[in-house]
Amino acid sequence: MHFDRRPDLRAPVLVAAFTGWNDAGDAASDAVTHLVERLGATRFAAVDPEPFYDFQAARPTVELVDGVIEDLTWPTTECFAAEVDDGEHDMVVVLGPEPNYSWPSFAAMLVELATALDVELVVPMGALLADVPHTRPTRITGAVSDPELGRRVGLVTSRYEGPTGIVGVLHDACTTAGIASASLWAPVPHYLASPPNPKAMRALLGACTSVAGVPLDFEQLDRTVGSWEARIDVAADTDHDVEAYVRELEERYDAEIADAGLPIDPSALPTGEALAAELERFLRDQR
Repeated sequence: MHFDRRPDLRAPVLVAAFTGWNDAGDAASDAVTHLVERLGATRFAAVDPEPFYDFQAARPTVELVDGVIEDLTWPTTECFAAEVDDGEHDMVVVLGPEPNYSWPSFAAMLVELATALDVELVVPMGALLADVPHTRPTRITGAVSDPELGRRVGLVTSRYEGPTGIVGVLHDACTTAGIASASLWAPVPHYLASPPNPKAMRALLGACTSVAGVPLDFEQLDRTVGSWEARIDVAADTDHDVEAYVRELEERYDAEIADAGLPIDPSALPTGEALAAELERFLRDQR
């Protein structure tokens, strides 16, 4: 890792997100980007990309001026720091593409960074496509190293078993190293897979700032979420298949909340791909 400087932080919390598999609708990376912008965080370090990235999958970018390469930027994971005057903790923010290689070494490097900065809590965030309606509250799920953290954030404990991404690997590495960690995941409706998804982003930010003890004003973002929901509602209401499917998802969601299962026949529902195409076509026509 290359350091521009060594920040002097007060009881910092480290928040991380990675684009790619862990980042449905760009919700997690957008949430972390929002943190950087709102807190005025400045970069203090970057990961050497060569050991971790496939440059055919995550290509460098160039900037040309009069046909001459002015700048060549390699994909990498960057680290930002922010002092939070009215909060309990300062912040370290980590953002980059999910690495292609050497995940244990990558996670160990971030654990080493957290240890060197005396980080008190690591919050890796992700978003996944799920059978959820956009009309209901976004329920954050995940895993914590301490059950009290889960109670503070109102976290729904995940019982997921299956493939994981660098978010899960980082959470496990922190727990193994004895660093408190809360891995937060937001479900994104699979029929709204295309970014942005400000509702899932807002839910992640709310959970993250709650568990980290960092105050943040969400008034403007809440207005953005309201406008986004209204636009999606209009799109759904103009297509009977989409409207019916959203209603089915609402019933399933409400039943899960009430802990009383409703029988759903998935074969009777339109596919997520078909619904996504319908919505994207409608929104494109509106533009």
